[in-house]
Amino acid sequence: MARKKKEPEQNRPVDSKVEGLRGSVTEEPITRTLEINYMPYAMSVIVSRAIPEIDGFKPSHRKLLYTMYKMGLLNGGRTKSANIVGQTMQLNPHGDAAIYETMVRLARGNEALLHPFVDSKGNFGKVYSRDMAYAASRYTEAKLDPICQELFRDIDLDTVDFVDNYDATRKEPTLLPTTFPNVLVSSNMGIAVGMASNICGFNLREICKTTIALLKDPDADILETLPAPDFPTGAEILYDPDEMREIYRTGRGPVKLRSRWRYVKEGNLIEIYEIPYSTTIEVICDKVRDLFKEGKLKEISDIRDESDLSGLKLTVDLKRGTDPEKLMQKLFRMTPLQDNFACNFNLLIAGVPQVLGVRQILEEWTAWRMECVRRRIFFQKSKKEEKLHLLLGLKRILLDIDKAIRIIRETESEDEVVPNLMIGFGIDQIQAEYVAEIKLRNINKEYILKRTEETDRLEDEIEDLEKTLKSAQRVRNIIVKELEEVEKKYGKDRKTGLVYDAEIAAAEEEEEVEEYPVHLFLSKEGYFKKITPQSLRMSGEQKFKEGDSLRMTVEASNRTELLVFTNQHQVYKCRCADFEDSKASLLGDYLPTRLQMAEGETVVDVVLPGDYKGNILFAFENGKIAKVSMEAYLTKSNRKKLTGAYSDKSPLKAVVPLEQDCQVALISTEGRALIFSTAQLQPKTTRNTQGVQVLTLKKKYVLDRAVLLDGSGIVNASRYRTKTIPAAGMLLKEEDTGNVQLSMEL
Repeated sequence: MARKKKEPEQNRPVDSKVEGLRGSVTEEPITRTLEINYMPYAMSVIVSRAIPEIDGFKPSHRKLLYTMYKMGLLNGGRTKSANIVGQTMQLNPHGDAAIYETMVRLARGNEALLHPFVDSKGNFGKVYSRDMAYAASRYTEAKLDPICQELFRDIDLDTVDFVDNYDATRKEPTLLPTTFPNVLVSSNMGIAVGMASNICGFNLREICKTTIALLKDPDADILETLPAPDFPTGAEILYDPDEMREIYRTGRGPVKLRSRWRYVKEGNLIEIYEIPYSTTIEVICDKVRDLFKEGKLKEISDIRDESDLSGLKLTVDLKRGTDPEKLMQKLFRMTPLQDNFACNFNLLIAGVPQVLGVRQILEEWTAWRMECVRRRIFFQKSKKEEKLHLLLGLKRILLDIDKAIRIIRETESEDEVVPNLMIGFGIDQIQAEYVAEIKLRNINKEYILKRTEETDRLEDEIEDLEKTLKSAQRVRNIIVKELEEVEKKYGKDRKTGLVYDAEIAAAEEEEEVEEYPVHLFLSKEGYFKKITPQSLRMSGEQKFKEGDSLRMTVEASNRTELLVFTNQHQVYKCRCADFEDSKASLLGDYLPTRLQMAEGETVVDVVLPGDYKGNILFAFENGKIAKVSMEAYLTKSNRKKLTGAYSDKSPLKAVVPLEQDCQVALISTEGRALIFSTAQLQPKTTRNTQGVQVLTLKKKYVLDRAVLLDGSGIVNASRYRTKTIPAAGMLLKEEDTGNVQLSMEL
């Protein structure tokens, strides 16, 4: 038989399946791969791992606490953490390290929660320390904290659903029936796929009062009973009621936290004893040391961590003559001693992730808790009905006890006792089984009277439970009573203080910023350079990007404040000191990036307000001119951005600062020019004023530029000058079409 000739490799037909070294590879769209392989993983992380549910727990927390509950650690003594971890692995298959880390965060010794759920013994690390490692699980011991009674109080009364564990050998609860809104009491953070959750803790006493207030009046003002979050590490909240109300409404926003400190005169040092929940002592120390090396913290000689068993303490040694108050204000601005906690109240509600406000979360918790209470009442009612059913059968037997004894005595087979009792008294099998098990010693008058009384009592209790099931108000009253008990038993005072904005001392930056002359350069594309006179003398030509050129240059001081106007009707406030000294050979700082402007936002002009005297002239494309008082941009607080910086009715063409009234030239795209005096315009205090029509324009023409007369290049000014406005102006002659000077004197 002749062998088939092997076809050359280059002549083989190309198929969707390509033979590889280890089999065939099938071409598949990336979208299908993501749908089949990635989406199940993403949903698993969101639903079963990273996002907390309405009881305030992630699955890992719930599995650990329930395991400890089944181990008898709620009322018993402590056991080794390794034992708990091993038992929890029957519910949580993610490994002992992950389980123990979960336990550490729930432990009292770690201080990560306002109300810890694990009563720990041994080294569990500290939430405020990055490097203080917790001991191995074989060295530490733990049991459930007494507050866990509020987590498991009704768990055996069918209040929540149970499901199989991962290998279907045990049952575990889908939620824990917490008697208080633990979801807002215990802080929680989780990073899923495409979303995250960051829930801050609130004071238990305040949460209970707020929930009670909402149960009694759904329109109650939350801020009256729940002023702000409460953090385990204490510190202070820089409190703004309006900002807090917005966080409560949307479920998102930053909470500003500031460390607590005291000055020790004897040693000329500062002791910091409470820090923001969002940072650690090591991060603070590293940042302070970096600033010291850069020469930005010359007032201190050393910083050290003196935390011990008594608690957190950072000590800062001061140099002689240092004002501790001013130094702390500087440290607050430059280090994490003042930090933000970014709230993101993302929860799983019925398996769906949702970002909810505080009122919505409490409403969801209340609805869920009402269902738990109803299930508990229904369970209790069912048990009482079962018992009543047995007692009613017993009652019929006890009416003629001699007949019952005769039936039992005359029955030949044990198996026939129950059927004969059923026939003789007209009772069902369950009742007959109960009667057959009664001891002879209980067949007496006292026993009969007690059972009869118990029957009447059970009937009354069942009737009362049925009324409760039908009444939402009675269920709410039960929840209110339970919340009042929790508040009384476990409530504590706030750890985090509130400091209102009016009480925050403003930092005097002028005294802390070095004073020296500088030259400022701004390009048309928004590149900004601050160059010292010495560097400017030694440098050559200014460097710009291709197609870019100089827009303005001005002499100033390192302490000079800048107003950066943008095309989105906003102004950014900054100082020259915020920028590093540059050189002519560098491009400089790109202002939209440096000032964190929005996408598409560009620089229109930069103004030096000085002492905020005088006015600013805004020239719009439609020929209107607005004269706004410089004081309209003066703010008491250190704000970085002002919205509504000028009118948005027409595109802005020029910004001209005025120390005093002068003559300004307006030039249109038609080639007409108009010179007018700014004294003809009345200054406005509102920033977004539309202005006054100064230059009248024909259709298809707009205002091109507005410049001071001295820098306009116009030779024959009298030709274009007007005493009345609005006016159309005159066509520019050739000798008056000079270029606008690119310098500005203030």
